[in-house]
Amino acid sequence: MSDPTPASWRRSARCGDSACVEVAVLDDEVLVRDSKDPQGPVLRFSRAEWLAFLAGVREGEFDR
Repeated sequence: MSDPTPASWRRSARCGDSACVEVAVLDDEVLVRDSKDPQGPVLRFSRAEWLAFLAGVREGEFDR
């Protein structure tokens, strides 16, 4: 799904020149897209889903 909503996109300060994602926070959603393809698909998450994802990252749930 491409981005139908104007949003304030931001990326991590740790992001290099490639392999980055951008995140935009709206009222009830968090949007994620590939920074190299800003007109491409956008993933949409509820705030609860996004917070659960961030908690998993912090707890090492996705570490190999």
